[in-house]
Amino acid sequence: MPRKSRIDAPGALHHIIARGIAKNEIFLDAADRKNFLKRLSHILTETDTPCYAWSLMSNHFHLLLRTGTVGISTIMRRLLTGYAVFHNRRHRRHGHLFQNRYKSILCQENTYLLELVRYIHLNPLRANIIKDIKHLDKYPYSGHSTILGNANNSWQEIDKILGLFHQKRYMARRHYRNFIQKGIALGKRPELVGGGLVRSVGGWSALKSLRQARIYQKGDERILGDSDFVEKTLRAANEAIDRKYTLQAQGIDLNKISARVANLLDMDVEEVWAAGRYSQIVKARSLLCYWAVRELGIGMALLSKKLNITIPAVSKSVIRGEKIARDMNYKLIS
Repeated sequence: MPRKSRIDAPGALHHIIARGIAKNEIFLDAADRKNFLKRLSHILTETDTPCYAWSLMSNHFHLLLRTGTVGISTIMRRLLTGYAVFHNRRHRRHGHLFQNRYKSILCQENTYLLELVRYIHLNPLRANIIKDIKHLDKYPYSGHSTILGNANNSWQEIDKILGLFHQKRYMARRHYRNFIQKGIALGKRPELVGGGLVRSVGGWSALKSLRQARIYQKGDERILGDSDFVEKTLRAANEAIDRKYTLQAQGIDLNKISARVANLLDMDVEEVWAAGRYSQIVKARSLLCYWAVRELGIGMALLSKKLNITIPAVSKSVIRGEKIARDMNYKLIS
């Protein structure tokens, strides 16, 4: 059976797990971990991608990310490829470092955000890498110490997590730590390690009870959430795919988009692609980037080369273009 494509969309919450090939170690020492975190910091900061939780193990790592304007697949491709090249050169090895396909589970935020933060941050303790929560409080390779203020990782989003516990920072940290500590007794929590109906409802016994009560739910291994969330997510994903292929079937490409932008803004097509900080050119580029990325699924790296700007600049243009299109009621197809 062919594997299903990953699901992603701006604002989506993802639990990501990447493992070493054949369960081999991917972090051999502190220098490896330092390099990985430096790369992660650079990529997340450059792309404005929020990270709520993370932990580095010996042969795998966990991330809890929210999709911004740059897709998760682009984030992970840059991270995994860059680190693999560094690791292989440093340790004089050849071949693949990671399993070919990392796991990315799109998660229902209201139900699973805090549970996933706790699960991910307790990984080093469950694996006996450290002996107790006091050591976890200052452990440098898990986002737990950052939330407590014992480590400084500016790329990690802590305000949203702490804000769910208390308005005052010191009280929020106290409640957060208590929440983490209570999770130790819960064990491995296999229901949080992937998507699918069985995990989403809490195991086979829970699923059996639902079916006995004639309650039937929809599940998908790429999604962790209740039936309504799964259906809504799949519907949105299918609509986006249908939209993309419909546009392509109508011959909509970058040239057609630039022509549409030029027509809307009453300017020459050459001006749409021109460099400069004039407001009209910035507006044109923003619309171009927004429709190219969101409607056609064109990669930001390609737009970066064509427009001779950085990927972060493309990302900001997408956000700006979305606002312009919404405020002015501009449509790619009239």
